[in-house]
Amino acid sequence: MTDDAVPDLRASDADRERVAEALRDALAEGRLDMTEFEERLEATYRARTYGELAPITRDLPVPGVTPPAPVSFAKDGAGSGEWAGRIVGGEGSSTWAVAVMSGFQRKGRWTVPRRFTCFAFWGGGELDLREADFADREVVINCVAIMGGVNVIVPPGVEVVVRGIGVMGGFDQRAEGEPGRPGAPRVVVTGFAFWGGVGVERKPTRAERRRLKEERRRERLERERRGSLPEGRDEEIGEIGEYGAHRRMLEDRHRMLDAHRERRQEQREERREQREERRERRRFDDR
Repeated sequence: MTDDAVPDLRASDADRERVAEALRDALAEGRLDMTEFEERLEATYRARTYGELAPITRDLPVPGVTPPAPVSFAKDGAGSGEWAGRIVGGEGSSTWAVAVMSGFQRKGRWTVPRRFTCFAFWGGGELDLREADFADREVVINCVAIMGGVNVIVPPGVEVVVRGIGVMGGFDQRAEGEPGRPGAPRVVVTGFAFWGGVGVERKPTRAERRRLKEERRRERLERERRGSLPEGRDEEIGEIGEYGAHRRMLEDRHRMLDAHRERRQEQREERREQREERRERRRFDDR
């Protein structure tokens, strides 16, 4: 089924969310400014049919596809899923990394091989798998940390197994126990740590953080809308009495304060993310 064949077909919430995700990626890549992003996002959530959704991303590329194409609304087959395009096979971008009184970093769009070996001596390394592709459905990351450390970051939905041995050191096993999503890879972290450590932690992707932030924003706006003074409030006050009206006013005030605190929290999170990105860039440049 092609996009042109179903312009009048009703769009689902999942279809609208796919378009919103493409817009968030375009904003992060600098293809849209904030004003354009907000206008298109508002049009996305107002859209009721495919014909209304299709023009919103017509001038935006789908990640990894050349030439640019609009977001496709064709339904995926039963065997596909969110991880289907990230199990790519092959040998991987790199198979090892070494840090001797220095550091190494693998992050962004790279391919994790079936077996990756890293060594850190009086140094540290970071393996960020959140945006990575995988050569196989099970990959092994072998870490050796001697008076140093290695940090492995995995996205939600990936099954993690930790089998490393620590002597006066240790392997972080807090990321274990979460079942993997259908089609997601399995990451086995193994190796040896002596007077050092290997950390394994789960962090959401940038796209997921943007999605959660957008959901919180919509929820806050909805609460503010519900908490606004409706027409006919004078008659309502007469029905519920002065005490009830005063209580309603206090509840509205509390909702406004809650919304203000959430906005402040979002601003603090954005500043913290910006500081972390600056520190990562400086650390990478120093190396």
